[in-house]
Amino acid sequence: MLPFHPGKCSRMHGHSYRLDVAVRGPLQSDGPARGMIEDFDEIRRIVKSAAIDLLDHQTLNDFIENPTAEHIVMWIWRRLDGALKGLDELVLWETSNSCAVLRRSDFHDAAAG
Repeated sequence: MLPFHPGKCSRMHGHSYRLDVAVRGPLQSDGPARGMIEDFDEIRRIVKSAAIDLLDHQTLNDFIENPTAEHIVMWIWRRLDGALKGLDELVLWETSNSCAVLRRSDFHDAAAG
């Protein structure tokens, strides 16, 4: 529920989101992820354990005061930052044509303000 929304979103409701995660950095030169920035399986494991498992089938208002897509993606960023090497961009899709995008430079600007 969005407590500050003037319409129906101020009432309890649910969503199914899709999260896109982008990493940036040098390609690894050795090991099992040679030629990759990070193995997709490792990205998936980190994102699932640090964010998705905590959000799935939960009442978001219990831990995000105003759970807009923008606040949700910032919450996810904070959970992944430091845990996921090279985190560069998150895109949280609410519908097939509506999303909130957060890039590394945006997050630092938003966190400072």
